[in-house]
Amino acid sequence: MDRRQFLTSLTSSTPCSVSASLGPEYFTNAVFRTHENKEVRFYDDLIKDKHVVINFMYARCEGSCPITTANLVKAQEALKKRVGKDIFMYSITVKPEEDDPAALHHYAKMHSVKPGWLFLTGSRYDTDTLRLRLLAERHPAIDLDVTQHTGMLRVINDSINRWFMCPAQASVETVVQAIRWCDLPKPLNVRMRENAIAQAKINQMESQGQMLPTWLNSLKES
Repeated sequence: MDRRQFLTSLTSSTPCSVSASLGPEYFTNAVFRTHENKEVRFYDDLIKDKHVVINFMYARCEGSCPITTANLVKAQEALKKRVGKDIFMYSITVKPEEDDPAALHHYAKMHSVKPGWLFLTGSRYDTDTLRLRLLAERHPAIDLDVTQHTGMLRVINDSINRWFMCPAQASVETVVQAIRWCDLPKPLNVRMRENAIAQAKINQMESQGQMLPTWLNSLKES
């Protein structure tokens, strides 16, 4: 996009176009199996043009994995019908030798995971490659230790190449907000209307002497 197109887009009623995805060259098109025992290619089937939430786990983990999964279950509930429609959740095992589709299916069922969220297993090479490309700390002692896998969530909107990261055990409101930050840009007229409504609420609360809420208290998914 050149400078004139960019400046013009600022007043447009539709979102501007942007150069997007890093593509299969970065994400790989490795073959994985879901907890439903379906074969998928990572980029073509799971990432391309999608808004995704990715974390790493393993089924026998007795530390942070169950806590993270329970937190993401609450986030899935907060996002309501969006998960499986325009947001997709993926949990990738860091111990593919242990976690076949049956083990992941049991884990997903145990945590009452709903549609729109897949648990994935593949080869050791492919799972390690993705873990390092999506969540690398750039520190060998940390990156080579698979027990350091569950600290963060990676949120990506491939269609606009927008990436965020969020602590996996942050409050549900924080997790949901981080996921929403990867939403497609809204048209200018919609943003202006939403800002006007928000400002009217702030003005009303100030006039009544009420304490102003933070964005953490304003999460309402339709």
